[in-house]
Amino acid sequence: MSTAAAPVRTGAVLADLLPAVRHRYAVDTALVVGGAALTGIAAQIVVQVPGSPVPVTGQTFAALLVGTALGARRGFLSLAVYALVGMAGMPWFAGGSSGAGGASFGYVLGMLLAATVVGGLARRGGDRSVLRTAGTMVLGSAIIYAVGVPYLALSTGMSASAAIAAGLVPFLLGDALKAALAMGALPAAWKLVGRRG
Repeated sequence: MSTAAAPVRTGAVLADLLPAVRHRYAVDTALVVGGAALTGIAAQIVVQVPGSPVPVTGQTFAALLVGTALGARRGFLSLAVYALVGMAGMPWFAGGSSGAGGASFGYVLGMLLAATVVGGLARRGGDRSVLRTAGTMVLGSAIIYAVGVPYLALSTGMSASAAIAAGLVPFLLGDALKAALAMGALPAAWKLVGRRG
């Protein structure tokens, strides 16, 4: 008698494992809007960083989870909804802010790209083991910084080294903790799904 779990089909992300329904479009829409809302709620978890116009928030963690759980297309759409609605005035950017052009808006743009990339990696199994999830989260975070830090420098007139000091270095420990959470949660979710399969 085997105790091995039934394998979950390759190419799937967690959201693909929801029960099949007649109106898949409605489910996808709910997932996209839910992912945007989760990111907006997580953005209200704010810790100010002395000397930096960019706070520590929960939104980067939420954006990476949304991307991995929903996949590239739905992850992109979720973060696009989050960005567009926030630009239109919904106060759900960091600490209840809204609009485009603030010093930290580049991080929002980076999250849009990162959710898409980590969603693509998740579809290739990038969230199914601890080590793969670590690599996926590190790459996603790097993409957020690759867009956010230069935007910070341009929008504030900071030098590149000042922008790195204010917009990257203070966040590395927090990002390591967020990656550790994801490294535990995502592979555990796949194991649970495999046991039920």
